[in-house]
Amino acid sequence: MIKIFPFIFVLLWSSAFITTKPIIDNSDPFAALAFRFAFVALGFFLFSIYSKQKILVNKRNFFESLFSGVLFHGFYLGGVFYSISIGMPTAIAALIVTLQPVLTNALSGPILNEKVSIKQWVGVLLGFVGAGLVLGFDVGSKIPLAGLVATIIALLAITFSTLWQKKLSNNLPLSVSNMNQALGGCLFHLLIVILFVDPYIDFSQTFIIAMSHQVFLVSFGAFTILMYLIKNNSASKTVSIFFLIPATSAFMAWLFLNENLTRLDLIGFLITSIGVYIATRD
Repeated sequence: MIKIFPFIFVLLWSSAFITTKPIIDNSDPFAALAFRFAFVALGFFLFSIYSKQKILVNKRNFFESLFSGVLFHGFYLGGVFYSISIGMPTAIAALIVTLQPVLTNALSGPILNEKVSIKQWVGVLLGFVGAGLVLGFDVGSKIPLAGLVATIIALLAITFSTLWQKKLSNNLPLSVSNMNQALGGCLFHLLIVILFVDPYIDFSQTFIIAMSHQVFLVSFGAFTILMYLIKNNSASKTVSIFFLIPATSAFMAWLFLNENLTRLDLIGFLITSIGVYIATRD
């Protein structure tokens, strides 16, 4: 069963990009994320109580997990949700943040003392060439500049969150760690809502279905699998599965959201996937 975890993760993680748009069409993105992670934190809290895990930990372990949640659930998901809410195509947002594996491999040397080979740098180059083909040069008209910036912030956040998670010194139970991270994400988005936005949520049937998918299948399912993989494997080996996500997300966006893919987009997706694969394979 554990051997198929990476493939289950890819399917669930890729599907998150598809249910993001129905959510932001019916709510402010930051209000939706605060709502989502309040439920996720509560869910992991109840599971930790049920499984008799020790919830009250020392301050260092708590704040380490909380900060990881701010990076992952806060800056990463906040950046993705916001970018899509202002017009960033779902497939392109997925492509940009899926460059995470090449950045993780490039940074794992100085941060985690993992050797970075010439092959990995070739993969980095191919990854960014492919992204450039998809993005094109007319960023201001076809793709909102603010959306591009937000997605790049999301890319940096998920990269450093992965590296940070690997360096954590604590051995918290997975459910407790996930609870603290969800709490960090919830507090981050609540702060954004209080300071910067006029929150609203339309609890339509579409919103409820999409949010249920992201709470149960993505946050409880995919994220838990990812944390398990990071904890039990090297950072570079774990993120190697991300090379499957661009094509999976693009296909889902075409199938469910009726988003168009040009021939150049497909070439860019292919080059990026090859680059990520080269950078992360043994």
